[in-house]
Amino acid sequence: MTAIHGLLEKKVAVLDQGWVELVDMLPHPSAGVSPDLAVVNAARVSFLGESKGDRRDKRLLFYLLRERHTSPFEMVEFKFRVRAPLLTWWQWVRHRTWNFNAQSGRYTPFREDDHYQPDRWRKQSPDNKQASLGELTTTMSNELSQALKEHYARGHALYVQALEQGVAREQARLFLPGFAVYYTWYAKTDAHNLMNFLRLRLPQDAQYEIRAYAEAIHKEFFTPAMPWTAEAFQQFVLDVP
Repeated sequence: MTAIHGLLEKKVAVLDQGWVELVDMLPHPSAGVSPDLAVVNAARVSFLGESKGDRRDKRLLFYLLRERHTSPFEMVEFKFRVRAPLLTWWQWVRHRTWNFNAQSGRYTPFREDDHYQPDRWRKQSPDNKQASLGELTTTMSNELSQALKEHYARGHALYVQALEQGVAREQARLFLPGFAVYYTWYAKTDAHNLMNFLRLRLPQDAQYEIRAYAEAIHKEFFTPAMPWTAEAFQQFVLDVP
């Protein structure tokens, strides 16, 4: 089993200025019980048993995930602090098995650079109404990026002007380009529902922006914290190579 010390407070960059940070876990690393073993122990509670050695423990964990006995995986929890643009959160909150608490624009003023600037522009898919397919030419992308920067600058200038005129923060933010604004959230879920999130958001047909966060969580946190579960997840659940 792998040590998970060092994962807490680890921060991984995502997109142009976003990030994911693991702030807490259950079981906590100080407990001396790995998350994979916590799953096994939860499964064996029916028989008041615990670890029977790595080989038998791993075999049981694989059996649980293969046969969709998922409740033991709910005994492991991850709590992240995430900075992401609103168009990402708009999709993330659809996973209602997560618990969220978000930064509020009513209390915290936004900075001029609190906007997502994509490094490429995607074409609308002709067959899938909610997906993209391919990219625009470099010239068109550069023109759009410049236009977006100017749009952000104008919106933020109007936002600051409204604040200076005494408009409440909760209303002044109407001038900001809403879907592009970065927000910082706390986001917590258990390992079972985290795997469901990853199953849906890692494939290539997921929107790029949320897929980038799913990839960071999968590679940098989920797999190091739960290597047996991640291996079983790859084998029995995930369709992504």
